[in-house]
Amino acid sequence: MAQSTPTSLRLPGIVLGVGLGGFVDGILLHQLLQWHHMLTSTNHDRIGVRYYDPHTVSGLRMNTVWDGVFHTVCWIAVLTGLAILYSRVTAGRRQVWTSRALWGWILVGWGLFNLVEGVLDHQILGIHHVRGGPHQRWWDIGFLVLGALLVAGGRLLARGGRPVEPPATGAGRTA
Repeated sequence: MAQSTPTSLRLPGIVLGVGLGGFVDGILLHQLLQWHHMLTSTNHDRIGVRYYDPHTVSGLRMNTVWDGVFHTVCWIAVLTGLAILYSRVTAGRRQVWTSRALWGWILVGWGLFNLVEGVLDHQILGIHHVRGGPHQRWWDIGFLVLGALLVAGGRLLARGGRPVEPPATGAGRTA
């Protein structure tokens, strides 16, 4: 009986999580709640990007274009994560989609998205904030705390997940 090589779900899970986390941010905060768009704080940014007031038609149009660029990057991340996952798991795919390991790594990816996006866009570049106004610092901190909790919770979930046993065909484990 041939010994199979373990297949890691870490990379595809993290890449999927980054894309899916970005979609949650873009759909919920940009579109449904309309708390911010990609360039809504550029009148106070740290890099000199022209301000596009989201309360004007021309400003909202430009913010919508940049939201579309953001969603395109998220879509590419999801497709890339699925491609990596598909290339690594050739058998027992149903077990993979129900594994705690995959969903744990997806949560880690979502948390990493929040941390990187929160530090880069909210703090360093200052091009937008979670929710502008007098309490924007607290909204931005909450976004970072949520990201850290997603990373920690995802790591615990991935670690606590049992590896999917390799099928009789000899395909690798998926933990």
